[in-house]
Amino acid sequence: MRGAGGRLRGTGGGEGWRQDTPRRLRYAFYVHPFRRDHAPRPSRRWLLAVPFALIAAVTVVDVLVPPEVHLGPFLIAAPAVTASFAGPRTTALVGAVAVVAQTVVALARTSVTDLNHTYQIVALVLISVIATFFAHLRERDEKRMARLRSIAHAAQSVVLPPLPERAGPLRIASVYLAAEEEAQVGGDLFAAARTASGTRLLIGDARGKGLDAISEASLVLGAFRVTARREPGLRELVGRLEAGVGPAERARGAAADGVDEAFVTALVLDVPDHEPVVRLVNCGHPPPLLIGRGRVTPLEGTGTGPPLGLSDVLAADVTVETFPFAAGDVLLLHTDGVTEARDRSRAFYPLTERLAAWAAAAAQDDPAALLERLRADLLTYAGGRLGDDAALVAVRRATAGTGRPVPPPAPSG
Repeated sequence: MRGAGGRLRGTGGGEGWRQDTPRRLRYAFYVHPFRRDHAPRPSRRWLLAVPFALIAAVTVVDVLVPPEVHLGPFLIAAPAVTASFAGPRTTALVGAVAVVAQTVVALARTSVTDLNHTYQIVALVLISVIATFFAHLRERDEKRMARLRSIAHAAQSVVLPPLPERAGPLRIASVYLAAEEEAQVGGDLFAAARTASGTRLLIGDARGKGLDAISEASLVLGAFRVTARREPGLRELVGRLEAGVGPAERARGAAADGVDEAFVTALVLDVPDHEPVVRLVNCGHPPPLLIGRGRVTPLEGTGTGPPLGLSDVLAADVTVETFPFAAGDVLLLHTDGVTEARDRSRAFYPLTERLAAWAAAAAQDDPAALLERLRADLLTYAGGRLGDDAALVAVRRATAGTGRPVPPPAPSG
């Protein structure tokens, strides 16, 4: 049924944990990656024209101007500029050409043994050597960063593989947007698993950043993959997730900073194949958005519980909410890296308003097209860089005759 403000209320009971809980824990603190398109860098060979043109111009002008005018020191800029984009060999070559040019100027004007030209040549040689050394360091760091990106990509494919495009009557698309340019995987997570009667979905956000967040996300994903098909109901599934995650999270949090605050927000959903509903358990996560009938509705129930890992701290019963999810409707699951993205004026990204403007088109688009539009708009809004990792999952229930049932595959994450 529908509550105030146009928000759908679930059929689950209980006032829920969220009512009296601070926002910090309610939504916690919350890269594939559509975040970065890791395309090869455009060729920089054309940039070599800049130092060589500079050398030629300085040489010609220095020979033609009166003797009291000395332009030779400007040749230092050639190897210095080259070191910013080229390798050590190219930088050394440009430096050598600059030294030859300085020698030509000296011979044309006086002599190489003239102290003024001698000092200029010596200084140019020293600067060229230093620039070549820094070009070597930069190239070494770039190769190291490329290896790290390759490792991150491999880790992502293992920890967070793409969701299946089809699961029974559902069409699914996922996006991972990394806040850090060097990383492709972090604490945000999603997974899907087929059961005998439908599809179960998980989206979550592990507290913290870096390796700790990746470790926590892997723990939740592993527990979900093991238990998603075994447990008969969402209440039991969430209980298994808490049992597997809670002790490890508390131990890690206490060991890290002495404060028992390690937790993972999560949203666990069950979408039956033959019922036009979605059942969900919200563990301190932003509510999903239902796009259908030309409007966008947050699925906020009355029984939002604490994040995984905090059930002992904030005791609450697990409440299963039920919402309508008809053929043609789209569910958008997201982490708060989306809604907390800011523009230059520090205003938050208006996700619901953006989706409302696209509601009519979203009903016709496939989930991948919707997420691509949302990804592009989000990055444009945030100036191309997010302050936090963000994950998005779009699920569309196919209309009659648009999809064919598939046998339950192994859980995918």
